[in-house]
Formats: sequence, structure tokens, C-alpha cells
Amino acid sequence: MIPRLTSRLNRTLRQGQRGSAIIEFIFVALLVLIPLVYVVVAVAVVQRSRVSMTDAARDVGRAIGSSASPQEADRRAAAALRIALANHALLPDDVELRYVPASADCSSTAIAPDLTPGAEFAVCVTTHQDLPGVPSILSGRGVTLVGRFVVHVDEFRLGARQ
Repeated sequence: MIPRLTSRLNRTLRQGQRGSAIIEFIFVALLVLIPLVYVVVAVAVVQRSRVSMTDAARDVGRAIGSSASPQEADRRAAAALRIALANHALLPDDVELRYVPASADCSSTAIAPDLTPGAEFAVCVTTHQDLPGVPSILSGRGVTLVGRFVVHVDEFRLGARQ
């Protein structure tokens, strides 16, 4: 009698557990998977902007470093910045372009680019990237991203005028 009762009890318990493993798996997967996907997307968005700022700073620096005059340097820098940002689907209005001494960081006092042979200066391109899905009330200006490129004006260049 007792073995028959235990087998009947085991059958009843097993029937009550059918399908619960799938529900538990889905519940846990959603709790882990949704935040994980958000973190991956947020990191990808920020990294994309960081790469585009570095690329823009490099392009601007190379355009200025090969210019013959300050006026030409300004025109070429504006064009290089516009093209580099367009390549990454960003707007020039969203970035700030600054020139600082080569040994200083991008938050220091801005200088005019020096085109004399052997001169060095840094090009800084700065933007603020919003985090996806986070309201601006919580994130403020978002993440500040800075692209920096040090320009060394060729010492043997011809035709460079101040």
C-alpha cells in the first residue's frame, strides 16, 4: 500500500512541474539578456563616436600640417572635419575643434596652429554623446569624447609662410 501511494504521489508531483523549466529559463534569460544587450549597444554607440572623433582629429591635423599658409590651413581643416564627420554620419555642429600645445591636454588654453617648420601642436575634436535610452535629465550632456592628434610640421617643408 505504501509503495503504491508513493508512486502515485510522485506521479502527481511530476505532472505539476511540467513546463515550469521553460518558464524559469525564459524569465532568467530575459533578466540577464536585456541588460546585457543594452550594455553592448551603449558601448558600441560610444565607441563609434570615439573612433569618429579620433579619425576627425587625425584628418584635420594632416590637412593643417600639409598646408602652405594659415588661411589655407583653416579652409582645409574645415573641409577635413566636415568630410570626416560625414563619413561617420555626424554633424559638424555637434563638435568643437581646438588647437592646444602638444604637451597639454585638450582642456587647456587654445592656441593658433603654428605652421613654421618643426612646430608641434595638438588638434582636439570634442563632442558629447548621449547614452541610448537614457533621458538627458539623468545623463546630462552624456559622455564627453575627445579625439586628439599631435601635428609635427615637417622641418624640411618648402613654401610654409606664417
